[in-house]
Amino acid sequence: MTSLNRKIVVTTPTGQVGSRVVRLLLQAGVRPTLLLRDAGKLDPETRAGVEVAEGDQTNADFVVEATRGADALFWVSPPGTGEDPVEAYARLGANAALAVRENGIAHTVFQSSIGAEKRHGVGEIDGLARTEELLNDTAGAVTLLRCGYFFSNLLADTESLRAGVLRTPWPLDHAMPWVDPRDIGEVAAARLLSADWQGKQVRAVHGPEDLTFARVAEILGGVLGHEVKPEQLSDDEFRSMLTSVGLPAAQVDGIAGMSIGLTGDFVPENARSVFTTTPTTLASWAQGQFG
Repeated sequence: MTSLNRKIVVTTPTGQVGSRVVRLLLQAGVRPTLLLRDAGKLDPETRAGVEVAEGDQTNADFVVEATRGADALFWVSPPGTGEDPVEAYARLGANAALAVRENGIAHTVFQSSIGAEKRHGVGEIDGLARTEELLNDTAGAVTLLRCGYFFSNLLADTESLRAGVLRTPWPLDHAMPWVDPRDIGEVAAARLLSADWQGKQVRAVHGPEDLTFARVAEILGGVLGHEVKPEQLSDDEFRSMLTSVGLPAAQVDGIAGMSIGLTGDFVPENARSVFTTTPTTLASWAQGQFG
């Protein structure tokens, strides 16, 4: 069976990563099956080139039925609202693993995160770690994409950036991988289109370079044309900010726990190499967003 004849199922197909996966599969000549809550979010041209399974990933029966006959699955666990994100991610992971087992899906690509290798103590990433374990317990081949910090996380603070301030709970001198979500989509699509890999594999997606928030502020200042000052928030300040926008305590713990768990002596399990480095720089991404 060629990759063009395989049934490839994509979750969160309108997200930053999923939409790139869908576009590349279409361009490769594949007619993917998209799992999403609202097919109305698809543009007409894309809608004409795909199969649609409309439903909720939290519904195990829906996930199993929608993936019936699938040869490959791209699984992204969408963030939950109003509940413990670790438990929510673990439940979603259980649905994915059930579908892989019930339908004998040969290849699964899972969008995980750096820090999942710690298994515990990394906030909501602990839920992604549990999903990794659940998928690894299935008989199918699995690739875990351990992704760096998304460039697009900066969009949540656009107003402050334009005012010249970059606020973060991370230590300003802590360097870590930063990545364009579109580049993650390219890595995922390449994996989904290949049918000759086996076993359980980890593929980190680290972006072009490790960056500190101090360096990020410098890069953004160059794009915006004015100085951007990095400012580290204390844990209490960050939690207060999250609470002020209505997030429940469990979600606050999950978000705040990520920056705590990924600093200190944490080093990603996968070293930077030609296999983990993607091309899009923060400067080029920011130019498209803020330039």
